[in-house]
Amino acid sequence: MVAIEKPRLVVFDVEGALIPKNRFFFEVGKSLGLIKLIKLLFYGFLYEAGILKLESVLKHIFKELNGVKLETLTLIFGRIPSTPFLKNIFSQIKMRNCKIALISSGLPTVIVKKLANAVGADYAYGIEVETKDGKLTGKIWGDAIEPNGKLKILSQILTTEGLRLSDCIVVADDRNNRCVFLPGMLKIGFNPDFVIRVKADRVVNGKLSAILPIIDGKPHKRSFPSTNDFVREDIHASGFFMPVIASLIGVPIVGALIFTIALIYTISELWRLEGREFSFISAVTRHAASQSELRGFAAAPLYFAFGILFTLLVFPAPASYAAVAMFCLGDSVASLFGGLISTSLPFNKAKTWEGSLAGFFFAFLAGTFFVSPLLAFIGAAIAMTVEVLPLPVNDNVLVPVITGAALTLLI
Repeated sequence: MVAIEKPRLVVFDVEGALIPKNRFFFEVGKSLGLIKLIKLLFYGFLYEAGILKLESVLKHIFKELNGVKLETLTLIFGRIPSTPFLKNIFSQIKMRNCKIALISSGLPTVIVKKLANAVGADYAYGIEVETKDGKLTGKIWGDAIEPNGKLKILSQILTTEGLRLSDCIVVADDRNNRCVFLPGMLKIGFNPDFVIRVKADRVVNGKLSAILPIIDGKPHKRSFPSTNDFVREDIHASGFFMPVIASLIGVPIVGALIFTIALIYTISELWRLEGREFSFISAVTRHAASQSELRGFAAAPLYFAFGILFTLLVFPAPASYAAVAMFCLGDSVASLFGGLISTSLPFNKAKTWEGSLAGFFFAFLAGTFFVSPLLAFIGAAIAMTVEVLPLPVNDNVLVPVITGAALTLLI
């Protein structure tokens, strides 16, 4: 890991690190009606799937916003919850004699500057938007949306401040920032995607304030799982009973039950973002989701439900039963043990050797309820291998599906 004795500049990506990822365009689309919302979500999907490049997606999105008042976008942004205690975190960074830069490839510069003024950042860069009579024309430009544009902006800041890469720390969450994850600087992945997990020197999940000890050069310390962690992993582990129930009442009925629960959960999350409660489900979400998930749509349970549902419906028993059981119990144990240990995997800083070994052991035990010990051993090895690899598809989907496919071939 790169060591910086006295960092002088901390650079933040905005979406995903300081505000909920994709929340801005979701709220904008929602304010413009269902058709516009669907279009914006579709373009976002094309980017996430790697079908369209960021610049192309943003041009399509802002074309859809033609005629919208810039003031409207600013008001919508003002209603989006930022990272808790963000101003305090930035104040502590400034007390360490560091400059702070915000660089966004999705927000207009005027909005990024407003955020920078509110939290005390020194630099603010975003998309340049053309307006006429205060309304967007749909035209955008600027370094932030170009390939390697963030690197160009970072170079300008370093030149202005008379700093080197070794004086810099970058905090980001997604692959759009890989051009500024450079050798010689300290790179922190905050709730990162698979690309950033590989390139980061350190990974922080949960609270942004956890970057402060890293800025101070302190080694990673073991942390006891929070109450939310225990609730979330208990729910995850309870998926072990899905194949048990399926063996008693049938896969179609269990599949219909999972689908219904997922649909109700989706409605509950949409209501929660509106500030409304959906009784029991909203309460469970508050006690199970991480701090960052609570600021946006918590999609992890949907991936979890889809992974189980697809595996049970596509693969025959007992392969599907064993795959789901190993995924649910092994992954939850790995997550809990991983938070207690500090030995990160070199190719995936969000995972640990000890957590993966603990997950493997419990996945093996879960598998023995449905298949032979040998098949359970092989399945557990496959499940944990997929779980630790930094892959582009959510592991709540990949782990049960790949494990189920492998066991189906072996049985």
